[in-house]
Amino acid sequence: MSEARVGLVIEDDQDIRELVRAVLTQAGFDVTVAGSGSEGVKAARILNPDVITLDLGLPDIDGFEVSRQIREFSDAYIVMLTARAEELDTLIGLESGADDYLTKPFRPRELRARIAAMMRRPRSLPDAGESAPVSDRPADAVGGSGNGHYSHNGLDLSYASRSVSVDGQELNLTRTEFELLFTLLEAGRTVRTKSDLVRRLRDEDYDVGSYISEADERSVEVHMGNLRKKLGDSPQQPRWLQTVRGVGYRLAPGER
Repeated sequence: MSEARVGLVIEDDQDIRELVRAVLTQAGFDVTVAGSGSEGVKAARILNPDVITLDLGLPDIDGFEVSRQIREFSDAYIVMLTARAEELDTLIGLESGADDYLTKPFRPRELRARIAAMMRRPRSLPDAGESAPVSDRPADAVGGSGNGHYSHNGLDLSYASRSVSVDGQELNLTRTEFELLFTLLEAGRTVRTKSDLVRRLRDEDYDVGSYISEADERSVEVHMGNLRKKLGDSPQQPRWLQTVRGVGYRLAPGER
């Protein structure tokens, strides 16, 4: 029997803390709770959780700083829960390392659905010799080997080991950043819209027609910005991530 997945709830409001604990427990997680930022960071270091829900308005350290500290040693999925509806707070949260956010009050079913989508990643790899899972990926566009390994302009990605290196230097990406990069490598020069990328992160089919908000698309922009910084890529002269203005993103051409 496989080990239970571990969830960590960092929240100072007891009612919300117990609500989130119940949601995660029902979803099959072994849940630990923390009532302050410093306690949450310590718990994350000890427990190595799979997913963390994080309140922004903590009594000691704010959620932004907690996220930054956790990101120094953990690749757990982080979902920020915030009573602040301002876009700036949301963007700062994503830039500090969060993967997703929900505004309070939230529906328990929505929280569970978001976490379930995260936990469906990473997906299983195709067997060696089989095609990559997206059918419209141009053959050999980026040196894909058919087993989840891609090389492009000095960048190497292995889906099996969840590793990325640039010119031989290994990078530390969040799971969301890794998934976005993998999706663009997988697609080659095919443009992926922001809505496509939101649905990929939710583990939905590209054409299901589910509602995608402006905030959802903006969160993809922030994650892509973080990814660019870690890659050392330039939006003006991209080596890997090319913005198609008003549409989305695709892989930059191969170097000649």
